[in-house]
Amino acid sequence: MIGRMKWSMRSLGGNGHPPCSMRIWKRSGELRFRSLPKNSIINNSLKIRGIRIQNRSDLFMGLKIGVVGSTGFASAFIPLYQAHPLVEEVAVAELIPERRQEIAERYNIRRTFSSLDELCKSDVDAIAIYTNRHLHGPHAIQALRAGKHVYCAVPMASSLEDIQTILEEVEQRDLIYMTGETSYYYPSAIYCRNRFKKGDFGKIVHAEAAYLHDMTHGFYDAYQHSDGVNWKKAAGLPPMYYPTHSVSMAISVTGTYATHVACLGYVDQHDDGVFKAGANYWDNPFSNQTALMRMADGSTMRINEFRRVGWIGVGERSVHMSLYGTLGSYEEQANAQGWTSLNSEDITDLTELLACSEAPIGDEHDYLHQYTRRDYYSCVSKVHPVHRLPDEFKGLRNGHAGSHQFLVDDFVKSVSAHKLPPNHAWNAAKYCAPGLVAHQSCLRGGEMLSIPDFGSPSAKWEYLNPDGEYSF
Repeated sequence: MIGRMKWSMRSLGGNGHPPCSMRIWKRSGELRFRSLPKNSIINNSLKIRGIRIQNRSDLFMGLKIGVVGSTGFASAFIPLYQAHPLVEEVAVAELIPERRQEIAERYNIRRTFSSLDELCKSDVDAIAIYTNRHLHGPHAIQALRAGKHVYCAVPMASSLEDIQTILEEVEQRDLIYMTGETSYYYPSAIYCRNRFKKGDFGKIVHAEAAYLHDMTHGFYDAYQHSDGVNWKKAAGLPPMYYPTHSVSMAISVTGTYATHVACLGYVDQHDDGVFKAGANYWDNPFSNQTALMRMADGSTMRINEFRRVGWIGVGERSVHMSLYGTLGSYEEQANAQGWTSLNSEDITDLTELLACSEAPIGDEHDYLHQYTRRDYYSCVSKVHPVHRLPDEFKGLRNGHAGSHQFLVDDFVKSVSAHKLPPNHAWNAAKYCAPGLVAHQSCLRGGEMLSIPDFGSPSAKWEYLNPDGEYSF
């Protein structure tokens, strides 16, 4: 853990100005300094490469972050961690020696580790997990028990027990856990959150969200790369075990959660041998699943998780959402996004407003399908709050509808401030748990089942305000 150093602007120099600009952090009793840009001190506040921190008394800087896994997804984030002004070092843990060496050379990484076990024994402050989906829960628990803050790609876990354990470890050990949910920063989610806060929706009565991602659109390639000869066993993951892209879209707007679910599934008929009993770790025969959920605020929500579907949406994205309220509604289709209300003349085409500008696709991840690669190289839309991002992110890769840079910024700042990010552990549970119960409903012929309520953060936690000024 990074130590605290109390200081004041006046103690550093006359008139509140320090004699020099420096980066200060303390670890294991050793005080270290690193130069900051000369323009970092402005009007008694500390401006760190695009981040203004006012009236600061506790300085948390120089984070060391360890990245687990060297998949295409992980390497899309490494340059962002390296560029963030609050990060001192990025290390990597990778089981396969050739991949470990390749990623170290590509990104000039000084320290590498041969396993998560070794990384957990190191002095890194936080661990970012980009491993196999079904291993996220155990890996996050291991990192938390080693005293590390955790960023974890979705899903949070593959069992309700692991979700509960993660929440207990976070609370007891006073650590930050954040789920890397890209949909939270999709343009449509940002737009709908803003209008919901203004009251434009009225009361939400129904939500629909879907993650429609055909196996031929990159999943074969990705699973073969990450799971090797056993890739089919992992690729047969029940669709509802990966529900967070869709579930989070609606929940991030309304703040509610699912209480009950009934789910039906499509028994796969493809001959690739992925989705069938005995072929995967879960004996799962369903390639597509549809769930209807009852929400705590009285609304309903339908979730579609399809892995066999001839569909591609706006900007070649696989996730879409529609929200219906008593006063206004947002609706999204394959080729359009729009707003409508009780006023028959109030129909607004939002497609251009919410479109992400295109970015040139690099030569990395050439083993991936073109759709997957394009997802790793998207820019931002007109509704993204780019003003809050560090200056160092300008010109760097983004991805998944402009979300990558915001996710990294949220995590780094939340660890530095020791405040909960938007996608904290309790919200991650709300995104993930409904799908796990939905699959059980599917196995039981669509029986309505209750979803555990994992609660909310305790009163001891403060919340990060990502889009505002930072006073940490």
